[in-house]
This record gives sequence, structure tokens and C-alpha cells, in this order.
Amino acid sequence: MRTDDFDFDLPERLIAQHPPEQRGASRLLFVGKGNIEDSAFAGLLQLISEHDVLVLNDTRVLKARLFGMKQTGGQVEVMVERILSEHEVLAQVRASKTPKTGSRFQVAGAVQVAVLGRKGEFFHLRFEGDDSVDTVMERYGKLPLPPYITHAAEAEDDERYQTVFAREHGAVAAPTAGLHFDQAMLDALRAKGVQITYVTLHVGAGTFKPVRVENVKDHTMHSERYTVPQATVDAIRQAKANGGRVVAVGTTSLRALESAASGGELAAGSGETRIFITPGYRFKVVDVLLTNFHLPRSTLLMLVCAFGGMDKLLAAYRHAVEQEYRFFSYGDAMLIEREQ
Repeated sequence: MRTDDFDFDLPERLIAQHPPEQRGASRLLFVGKGNIEDSAFAGLLQLISEHDVLVLNDTRVLKARLFGMKQTGGQVEVMVERILSEHEVLAQVRASKTPKTGSRFQVAGAVQVAVLGRKGEFFHLRFEGDDSVDTVMERYGKLPLPPYITHAAEAEDDERYQTVFAREHGAVAAPTAGLHFDQAMLDALRAKGVQITYVTLHVGAGTFKPVRVENVKDHTMHSERYTVPQATVDAIRQAKANGGRVVAVGTTSLRALESAASGGELAAGSGETRIFITPGYRFKVVDVLLTNFHLPRSTLLMLVCAFGGMDKLLAAYRHAVEQEYRFFSYGDAMLIEREQ
């Protein structure tokens, strides 16, 4: 397969720059095994069965973007990718000149940061002083909005670029399919009999990394941390035993579940995943996927094409463009039934 096979024309006006006025006020495109239907997100309640289990990603987005200054006076921008310990992180660092190992700079005019070395594209940094990295980010950091959102993070984003069920700190991008849910929808699903359970996958900045190779198989996938609790495994087994389906909310939930089933059967545990799902992949766990609309030529578009069928999904995307659905993180949603 070629990366060009996953390209499509997207007018810039369809890229959502702000969330809808209320959570859940978005549209929903249902991509069933035999049909494509326009709906509203509120219609999810009728599309999910009482025997199904809904799997949410409970990661919480860090205020991972920090601004500072080098000793020479040059500006520095730090994008924390991963917290390693109370005072150490891996991060992207933007500066006029690449910081050298052993150098220092200051963030927010208050915290000294030492450059310990490089690990691939990331810098290994130590935040000096008594405050933990978490404290520094919460006090001085900004939410790292995706590159296609053109405004700086505002108070609205602090609330709306987090899910209402976010609790496990560690992501640098939101699991955006979860942004549609308000507490009323979750309560209504539970009242219907739907089981709701959780996984954690800390979304990394690599989720926005473009595929730059011509052949899909040559792409190197980024690594992300995930946890699948035993309670989630038990809920999925119970749902399957009752004839229900596993509904993954977001590609991140799907990737966590499929990674945890890499041995052939779903098992609880934590680990790192570089799972790269493209057409031809045989899904082991997930039956239905709720997701947003993804970037052209992206690994996530490849994933949904693998899940729902390439021809059908690309046709659904063309339909979404024609009907002017809102795209990407603050955009509308799709509910996709697995093709096979």
C-alpha cells in the first residue's frame, strides 16, 4: 500500500478551530456494514445495545507546553512528551540553536532546567528545584493544542480539550472521541444497561506525525504507554458472553485493547505499544469504533480504513466533506462497525 492511497481533499474551512457550544452537540456519521447514515451524537444512545461494553480512555492531557529563555537570551519552547520521574522528562525543545548536553535554561522565569542528553528526537531534561514536573506544568504550562488549531490555548480549551472522565495524567494530546461525552450521556448509557469501563493510553505528540514515506510498510510508529485493567478484561468477557459488542471510544482505546491482545487473547497489563494497524490487520477485540475524522495520509486514517473497510471509509470521508462535517479534534464523530 502507498501513503497516497490514504489521501483526500479537505477544505481548510472544515477544520474545527473550537468545540461546539455544548459537549455532545456534534454530528455523528454512522458507518454500518451496509450503509452510511447522517445522525447526531445524541443518536449514539440508539446505536449502542444494552449488552454492549463501552471502553473509554481515561488519560488526562498535561499542560505540557512551557516557554523559557536560554542563558544567552534566546527563546526556548519545551513540549514535554513523557514524564520519567518527579523531576525528569523527555521533551521536544525548540530554540534558535540546539541546546547542548550540560547546558541550562529557565522556564517561566522561575525554574532552571538542565539538559542531560538526547534520546532520539527528544531531549532528556531535569527540572531543578523542589517542585515536581507536574507542579511546574500545572502552574506555568499551556495545553498543547494540535498543530492544525491556530489559536493559543485559552480558558475554553482548558475545559473542553479534556474529557469529563480524564484522571490519569500523562497525555500530550486528548483522546478526542471522548470529548463528545458529557455526564448526562454517560448516565443515560448506564441506565440503558451499557457497561462502561476504562483503559489508559497516554497519547504522544507522535500521533500528529505525518507519514513521510511512500510505502506504508516503511513507516516507523511512535511508542505510547498503555494500561488495560483486569476489571476491563472482565467486563469485555461478560459482554461477549451476553452477545454484546466491544465499543472502543477512540483509536487510542482500540490501540490499547488490540495491543493487550497481541498474544492472541486479551490480557490485563501495562506496556509500551507501537502497534501500527493498516488494512489487512485481523482485529481481536473491538467490534465497533467511535472516532473523529482524521488527517489525510495519517496512521489513524489507515487504522479506520482497516477497521471499516478501505473503500467504504474513503467513501464515508468523501461524504463527510460533501456534507461539511467538522474535522479533527474539535470536530464531529463517526461510529464504525467492523467490516469483518
